[in-house]
Amino acid sequence: MPSCGYDWETGEGRTWIYYTSGAACSEVEVDIITGQHVVRRVDIVMDVGKSLNPAIDIGQIEGAFLQGYGLYTMEELKFDKNGRLTTRNAMGYKIPRVTNVPRQFNVTLLKDSSNPYGVYSAKGIGEPPLLLAHTVALAIREAIQAYRKDINQNGYFQLNYPVTPDKIRALCPK
Repeated sequence: MPSCGYDWETGEGRTWIYYTSGAACSEVEVDIITGQHVVRRVDIVMDVGKSLNPAIDIGQIEGAFLQGYGLYTMEELKFDKNGRLTTRNAMGYKIPRVTNVPRQFNVTLLKDSSNPYGVYSAKGIGEPPLLLAHTVALAIREAIQAYRKDINQNGYFQLNYPVTPDKIRALCPK
């Protein structure tokens, strides 16, 4: 990768030509009886520099977000007593489906951004929006915490990933 002026001695300058960033907010609805959840709304703002093709960039952001959504809430790897992976096909390994797409899914590209080092001032997208799906898991955690507060179970609780319905249910006692 060509240099973009980063000085390793002083720690100043830019390290990556295609550095990109974004922000997201997710709204979920959690059924405390079944542990199921629905993503009602997601708002994403992504800095892609000067987009070469906004439709492709938005599609890439949506796809990466859904990939992350699966990672944080569905894709649980299970092994048998001999260490063999048992969730290696569609029968036992859950991934996002079309029904998991947020009901309202808003993706906005940051305006008036550019990248003086990138091709036509663009920035890379790839999979960084995958990390923005963490907001879904955090929204689920907030919902669990609100329910627990309602039943006077205040205090710390551990929520391990992926945030599956059985884990949600276990944290929502009657």
